[in-house]
Amino acid sequence: MFFVDTIEVSGLGNRSYLAGGERTAVAVDPPRDIDQVIAAAARRGVRISHVVETHVHNDYVTGGPELARVTGAAYLVPAEARVSFERVPVHDGDRTPVDPDDGLVLRALATPGHTPHHTSYVLEEDGAAVVVFTGGSLLIGTVGRPDLVEPRLTERLARAQHASAHRLAAELPDETAVLPTHGFGSFCSSAQAEGGDTTIGKERVSNEALTRDVDAFVADLLAGLDDVPAYYTHMGPANAAGPAPVDLTPPAVADADEIAARLAAGEWVVDLRNRVAFAEGHVAGSFNFEAEGQLATYLAWLIPWGKPVTLLAETPGQLASAQRELVRVGIDRPAAAATGGPAEWVRAGESPASFARATFADLAARSADVVVLDVRRASERADGYVEGSVHIPVHTLHRRLGEVPDGEVWVHCAGGMRAAIAASLLDAVGRHVVAVDDSFDSAEKAGLTLRTP
Repeated sequence: MFFVDTIEVSGLGNRSYLAGGERTAVAVDPPRDIDQVIAAAARRGVRISHVVETHVHNDYVTGGPELARVTGAAYLVPAEARVSFERVPVHDGDRTPVDPDDGLVLRALATPGHTPHHTSYVLEEDGAAVVVFTGGSLLIGTVGRPDLVEPRLTERLARAQHASAHRLAAELPDETAVLPTHGFGSFCSSAQAEGGDTTIGKERVSNEALTRDVDAFVADLLAGLDDVPAYYTHMGPANAAGPAPVDLTPPAVADADEIAARLAAGEWVVDLRNRVAFAEGHVAGSFNFEAEGQLATYLAWLIPWGKPVTLLAETPGQLASAQRELVRVGIDRPAAAATGGPAEWVRAGESPASFARATFADLAARSADVVVLDVRRASERADGYVEGSVHIPVHTLHRRLGEVPDGEVWVHCAGGMRAAIAASLLDAVGRHVVAVDDSFDSAEKAGLTLRTP
């Protein structure tokens, strides 16, 4: 009898898996913080005999090499992937025993598209396919995006995604469970998954790659591709080189003087508290990236790569969770950190900074005499925007602050989190800012005029 345990990497919208039998198991696409994978194996009482990668990842740093080293597992990587470390090269059709006593075998299935070398793995029990780990190939209702490797390859890889999806559907029984790595909020997905469980049979009737002809599928796939987080540029090379082990010990403690000195030196000081608490009081010049939001994605997207970062957290637990998220995207060691609140983080004689929060109804009452800044992505704005608003996506705002018109700035996104990031960036340079902490669905109901491009 086999088992499959899902290891959620929710901040990045990904999943890793541990699958096996009574004695041994395989880890699929493990995150960099490997302790949770080891803990899952310990709970099952199994030894990790194999670690496998479906592809060289673009959206996070893998824990594969370190997990294989620590556990003594064989490390399987697609043969065509260009990497700088020792691994077991995997070719299409290769079969790897996972737990022979339980009749479990892992069969490699070449599924190029998300990357040229992408490989899916079919878990077979006594010769019958029971699960397929599809990585960034066949997702729930969609496929992984094909534009992360090389722009000139995008259309070719999009067509390969269509062919790979059809190969999976043709070669596997309808009842085979489909377990992708991407698609749960990850920017590696070409669209977002709805629901959490699926099978080949379900995808056959609902997945756009399996219900549309190749030309229509590719045209829509390419038209729908969204912005790529800037840090993706660094993930592939890091994974190809073989990431170093992580250090999750607490950073050096920064007092108020050191926080001020780091800000004066141009370093980033990031406040992890929720946006309500930040707006009410914070260290002037600090930026707000909520620990409960998509911290790793947005901080890694905005911060100049390699810039030292000091983390300010409400509790040691919040700090530790943030460190864990950040190592997954290559932000390995904070320069320093502090816990508590702004009263402890500002120097004697100084007061915390603050700014106002509001709703779309408040904005409707003021929209004639303020700057309205929309920080959503272009794909979101295409569905409707507040008349007269300025559009600067949040992931570009730190480079374009000079483009924000003079005056009081009311900044909004779709729900409030990104508006809080943007408000903190503007507040840090002395702008008079109001963060609209409200759902964009409320804008028209509040009486604001919406336009479409």
